[in-house]
Amino acid sequence: MKGRIKPVLEYSAALLVLLAAWWYVSGPMGMPAYLLPSPASVAELLWSMLMNGKLLPHLAFTMQNIVIGLVVGSVFGVLLAYAFFKTPALSDYLEGPLVVIQTAPKIALAPLIIIWFGLGLTAKIVLIFSLVFFPVFAGALAGFRSIDSRLHDLAQLMNLSRFQRFLRIDLPAALPGIFVGVKIGAIQALVGAILAEWMSGSDGLGYLMTFATATYKTPLLFGAVLLTAFLGLAMHAILNEIEARFLSWSTPNEH
Repeated sequence: MKGRIKPVLEYSAALLVLLAAWWYVSGPMGMPAYLLPSPASVAELLWSMLMNGKLLPHLAFTMQNIVIGLVVGSVFGVLLAYAFFKTPALSDYLEGPLVVIQTAPKIALAPLIIIWFGLGLTAKIVLIFSLVFFPVFAGALAGFRSIDSRLHDLAQLMNLSRFQRFLRIDLPAALPGIFVGVKIGAIQALVGAILAEWMSGSDGLGYLMTFATATYKTPLLFGAVLLTAFLGLAMHAILNEIEARFLSWSTPNEH
């Protein structure tokens, strides 16, 4: 329990320090409101948008894209990593090209993805997928390759089928590496979702940022940035909790 409370306290302390610094710069220091709105004005705007129903659709749209892209990218990343693990020849031929493809800057590929897939949801999911896939693939591949060979001997003694071996031995043993990749991929998914909404569409937190910039609505811009940061923290906390539950067998109990 103490291990779970500590990160919350650390995040809360960091948030309080940032809020205090923000209040001081925008208040006593006299920073112009068009450059740095006060925390109170941003909070008031977000509350007003929440009450009139204009905020939740944008937040839900961004969250929907993140979840879909993260799930699809993670599933494909884990499955391909397992294929590489079980088929060394496949890894020899394709691992290098995958790394080369990954080095291409995704922000440069974003316009091409929009041209290929249009301005709708598909292009956004493809962009998020491209950012999520490789971290999960790399983490899962490292996890599979680190499995103790004695576990494979155990699978043979138990006469497990390939599918049973994957579910009962390989996947659980590789989970630490997979979760490392998924947590990195979750942040990448958030970045990809915001980037995709910058590029096209009229929904999402990314759209609110571009709209606020174009109309010089600084409080709205800061509000959208803050919501994005809180969304990232929430995703990190949720994944940490899921990881703690799935990997409880691998760590000693804390009292």
